[in-house]
Amino acid sequence: MGKTYILTINPGSTSTKISLFKDGEIVFSRNINYSNETIKSYETIFSQKEMRLKGILESLKENGIELKDLAAVVGRGGLLRPMPGGTYEVTEKMIEDLKVGYQGEHASNLGGVLAREIGKLSGVKAFIADPVSVDEYEDAARISGVSELKRKSLVHALNIKAVVRKISKEISKDYRKTSFVAAHLGGGTSIAAVKNGRIIDSDSANDEGPFSPDRTGGLPVVELINMAFSGNYTYKELKKKLVGEGGIIGYLGTNDGKEVERRITEENDMKAKLIFDSMAYQIGKDIAAMSTVLKGRMDGIILTGGLAYSDYLMNKVKDYIKFLAPIYIVPGEDEMLSLYQGAKRVLDGTEEAKIYENEVDFND
Repeated sequence: MGKTYILTINPGSTSTKISLFKDGEIVFSRNINYSNETIKSYETIFSQKEMRLKGILESLKENGIELKDLAAVVGRGGLLRPMPGGTYEVTEKMIEDLKVGYQGEHASNLGGVLAREIGKLSGVKAFIADPVSVDEYEDAARISGVSELKRKSLVHALNIKAVVRKISKEISKDYRKTSFVAAHLGGGTSIAAVKNGRIIDSDSANDEGPFSPDRTGGLPVVELINMAFSGNYTYKELKKKLVGEGGIIGYLGTNDGKEVERRITEENDMKAKLIFDSMAYQIGKDIAAMSTVLKGRMDGIILTGGLAYSDYLMNKVKDYIKFLAPIYIVPGEDEMLSLYQGAKRVLDGTEEAKIYENEVDFND
């Protein structure tokens, strides 16, 4: 049959999603799920490697896929050092940083690790594409206002880059010569200024920008300091309140956008309406703020992520920003397709794979 398939791997906290592509189409997808008890039995994320690898290999075998038929393997990138966007060949130095979790422990750190293991078994190269640690900020964007604190880029780069490519193609422009504000609206929110294909500024998905289904976004700093020193919270409790128990779930007890919309439209729930409307307000305000980074010269505004499926929310957001530029809505986040496309561009020769060691600052 020959080397015809590209395998994509996306590890989550209690699952590993794999998809096998051939000629741009999915041959099969599988969510390999694990119980909370199984995950908790491992001391570190990296120590889960063999367990997750075994599940992937068994799934491939069950679907009649032989390793010799793989052309490449690509995993979701993890919390690596700050790096330019692109598709990267997985190297030993990258594995070292994924193993220790250079910018934090996260299941996505296993994406490149698992890709490398399967690449070795099948004799093909392993890649990652546009990880959350993509950092293409301009110098002015790094200044926070506190000399000890530097603004860092942790952004939904994979989806943002993919939708910018998609919309650029639809309007018959080279994505490397376009400018967009792209708002990824999901469990976390990233609103990014994308110029000539580079994310030159963005809201951090955890501690800046609008609140989201379970994250607070930016907060009044003095009030937050008062909370931190009130004696009412441990460090762990307060951190969870900001990421995991903040945003919509903190107000309404749910982080499901569909449920919030149902409460508004079917139950006339005025509190749900206030919170959803307030989130739309904050999203619109931050999109407008990010448009100033591009000096108002934009090809469009892209609304994407899971919340972009909500007509109610999208209509509210559009009311705030429709004067700025054309608006494009790309609901969802097709991470597996985006990973495939990253590897395919390298195999086709339309993009050269980057080498981690050549792109990052190891003295940072």
